[in-house]
Amino acid sequence: MELDRMLKALGEPMRLKMYQALLERKHCVRSLSKKFSISESAISQHMKVMKDAGLVYGEKYGYHTHYLPLQDAVDFLTEQFEIMRTASLTVDRDMTVCQCEYRKEGEEK
Repeated sequence: MELDRMLKALGEPMRLKMYQALLERKHCVRSLSKKFSISESAISQHMKVMKDAGLVYGEKYGYHTHYLPLQDAVDFLTEQFEIMRTASLTVDRDMTVCQCEYRKEGEEK
């Protein structure tokens, strides 16, 4: 799974709203179109981006496809954010001097 592709897909505000709606229940394009007052073709394009990013999948019911979040993607995103959270908690925020690798030893600024 590619975290950068997932975050890029969810970085567009409408896609994030759509994804949050899908976390509540499955939706078809028409349902999302009515919910967000945008065209069905625009919804379809957003769904394609999310599908290509590995965030959602569709189940066919007659003429309609109902979309749901991929559970593996939700688990992956949760895991990645937990890794970031853990790393953030271990950062020494009291350091007065930068600890960058390129800084020469003994250099203050």
